[in-house]
Amino acid sequence: MRKYRIRIGLDVDDTLYECNSYAVDIINRRHPDEEPIRIEDIKTWGGSERHGEERVALYSDPDFVSTQPISPGAQEFVKKLSEIADVFFITAVPACVMSARAQRLLKDFPEIPSQNIMMGTRKDVISLDIMLDDGAHNISSSRAAYPVLFRKPWNSGLSGLLSVNSYDDFLHFCEMVRNSFAEKFPCLKEGGVLCLVGPSGSSKTEIAAALTDLPQFEKPLTSTTRPRRKTEGEGAYRFIHEEQFLEELRAGHYFETTVYSGYHFGTSQKDIDGIVQRGHIAVIPIDICGAITLKNLYRDKAMLVFTRRDRAAAIKSIISRDIDLDDKTRRIMSLDFEYRNSEVCDVEVNVGDDIASAVNQILELVRQ
Repeated sequence: MRKYRIRIGLDVDDTLYECNSYAVDIINRRHPDEEPIRIEDIKTWGGSERHGEERVALYSDPDFVSTQPISPGAQEFVKKLSEIADVFFITAVPACVMSARAQRLLKDFPEIPSQNIMMGTRKDVISLDIMLDDGAHNISSSRAAYPVLFRKPWNSGLSGLLSVNSYDDFLHFCEMVRNSFAEKFPCLKEGGVLCLVGPSGSSKTEIAAALTDLPQFEKPLTSTTRPRRKTEGEGAYRFIHEEQFLEELRAGHYFETTVYSGYHFGTSQKDIDGIVQRGHIAVIPIDICGAITLKNLYRDKAMLVFTRRDRAAAIKSIISRDIDLDDKTRRIMSLDFEYRNSEVCDVEVNVGDDIASAVNQILELVRQ
């Protein structure tokens, strides 16, 4: 099998080093008499939350940069990544802390040469194969062939971007890209996971409902903080409040989570494993972030199906939904990102006005 070195860029703050969480801890210690700031309170990299300007000011402090904790697993992650790719650190820091940042990177990640440390704020001019960054603005303007968003609380408002939840998911994604021409096609004949990935308005939910009417298919119950729509019954989702979701997330209840249009979605491994162990197929309408996590866990027993629908039809579907205007706007704005995700799915089906045709295409793929 042909091997080649792909070029991968890694953001540094909140990708390899704890940044926002470290800053929040410092600010909370400085103001012990106030209600503590939570990491979930940070919605943007700018300082919009309480003491936000104080948080942002820390990023220009050399002492802060030189003492940032390494994210758990970051060193092993970079080491593994360097074995399959040329790794570059792409970091945007003020000039006053560039020296401190370079010294930390050279000390903590000795396998990456100094010439692969690239500093500056113009990440949009750097051309790479794959880029991992927690800043949604950097991902949306990236020239990388595959810009990947590292999911964090402050980037949850942007939907549709190619994204991952963990180092392990990103490593698996890089292997998928590197060996895409030699990947084994998924086999679900003895049970597995069918991920329906596609833009909003591409009829993923309707296709899933049609499939689960058939004996071999089941839909695991997904928890969500999204409000129930008028057309949805009790069994559509497990509808819970955000605080309960975050508590369950911290307790390890979910093995796969994602954020879509600002709402959390999560699935427990127990629910999916039960379906697969029965020899059935778990059908999950999901965004690309969750799909990559499932592909990482179930490998060739997971099939990622991109549901492609005409853009105009998708927009009409979004407009007609009983959701607020802001949600409609976010979904329409994310369409370009979501159509691009077809490149990392196993197969693609065309969805017209006839859902039955798309279902039959999927059934043929499963039977192969």
